[in-house]
Formats: sequence, structure tokens, C-alpha cells
Amino acid sequence: MTAVEAAVPVRRWPLLALAATVIAVLTYLLAVWTTTGQALENAALRGADQAATRDATSASQHLAQITVYSLVIAVVVIAAIGAVRRRVDLMVAGVGIIVTGQVVVQGLKRYILPRPELVEVTGHFAANSLPSGHTTIAMTVLFATLIVVPYRWRGLAMLVVLTWAISIGHYTLTAKWHRLSDTLAADAISLAIACVFSWWLVRRGSVRRYTGRAKVIPVVVTVVMAGSALLTLTMGAVLWGVPLAEEGVHTVIDDDEWNIYLGATAFASAGSVLTALTFLAAWRRLEP
Repeated sequence: MTAVEAAVPVRRWPLLALAATVIAVLTYLLAVWTTTGQALENAALRGADQAATRDATSASQHLAQITVYSLVIAVVVIAAIGAVRRRVDLMVAGVGIIVTGQVVVQGLKRYILPRPELVEVTGHFAANSLPSGHTTIAMTVLFATLIVVPYRWRGLAMLVVLTWAISIGHYTLTAKWHRLSDTLAADAISLAIACVFSWWLVRRGSVRRYTGRAKVIPVVVTVVMAGSALLTLTMGAVLWGVPLAEEGVHTVIDDDEWNIYLGATAFASAGSVLTALTFLAAWRRLEP
């Protein structure tokens, strides 16, 4: 182990990857393999029908911009940043996070994870959509960007990419392209993959501690995002907790679909923010 490796925390990365994997598994089991989980998420999808047409149209348009071509462009940009910095290891890590994310989630969604018929549904509601490929793209592009850019530009990268990334989870519910669990599982899987590649960088001595002054923009963005996560979590807890406590789950599922939808979008946004903040905290004052 080199002096650089000794100075940089190593153990946090596999532990974070393991924790994120456990969260993804629990999300799948609770949302897909329980009657209540399936019923709540289907109610949220029906509640999305009550959203304004312009909101659903806007969400679909934003999601439609994420294509194979735009993904290739993102990969090329990440690789180009690594090339400009003359860092092949950063190119491998950045591109590897994005590509591995899609290989994993598409494999899980299409070939591995079943969706049992625990509640009576037909058509689109019966198909498995976990994990969300769109959310995975957004989060892995964010994580790859934060790794490959120089430390002095990390705040600007956060400001530009983070807002876009956390909005994608919200859009997937509004457009009825995905369920809440799809987004949360994608967040967790993206974090696990990013932590594995971060671990690889640390183990090969490619990461050092940053000893300069704290940058203003990352601090401001982190504080604002933490506040938004707390706010959206509170909103989701109120929108789901109050009616569930007062009326019971079956009544809420049948009669309160709009609040279930709003709570689901709040939890989706909070999940993306908390996932991003977790990765940022792990990379705090560390520079590749």
C-alpha cells in the first residue's frame, strides 16, 4: 500500500456498496413481493392520471431526451474529460460507472427480477419496471462527472448535473414510466456501482486528500440539497402517513390516489437527493 492509499479511507467504499445493495434488495422485496407494496405503487400510478396534462407532457419530453444517442454523448464527454486530464484511470472509472449501471439494471429488469401477480392488474401495471434505466443513467452520469472533474470544478459540476439528475426520478412517476420502487432501487444500484469504481481508484493510489480551502459552491449546494431532502421527506411522510393512520391502507389505496402519487414523487426526489449527498459525503475533501 502506497502513502497515498494510506492517507485515503478505503473501507468506506465496500461498506457503502454493500449497504446500497441491501437497500436495493429490500426495496424490491417490500414493493414488489408484498400485496400492500404493489397496491400502493399502483395507486400512485393511477393518481398520476390526475396530474395536469402539461406536467405529464413535460415529464415525458424530458425523459424522451434520454436516448441511446444521448447516453453515448455522455460517455464520450466523460471520457474526453479524463483524456484532457491525461488520466486513463479516471476515464475507465467514469465510463465504467455509466456502462456498468445500464448492464446491471437492464439485466435485472429484463431477465432476472420477476413481478408476481399479487393484486389484480392488467396491461402496463402488470409489467416489471424495476430498476429504472432512466434514473440509473441520471445518477451514474452524475457520479461519473463528480469523479472525473478536477476538485476545483466539482461545485460547478454539482450545480449543473445534480439538479437534472434528481429531477429524473420525479419525471418517471409523473409520466407513468416507472414506479417509486423503480427509482429508489436505481438510486441504490447506481450508488453501489459508483462506490465499487471509487474503491478501485483508491486501491490503485489514484485518490489523494484535498488540503486546500473549502469551496463555496459545493458547500452551498450541499446545504440546499440537504434542506430539500428534509422537506420532501417530510412532505412524503405527511401525504402518506396521515391518511394511512386515519383511514387505513385499503381505504387510502381506493380513495386517496392523488395524495399517494404526490407522496411517491416526494419520496422519489428525496431518494435521489440523499443518494447523491451520500456519494458526495464519501468523496468529501478527496481528489482523484
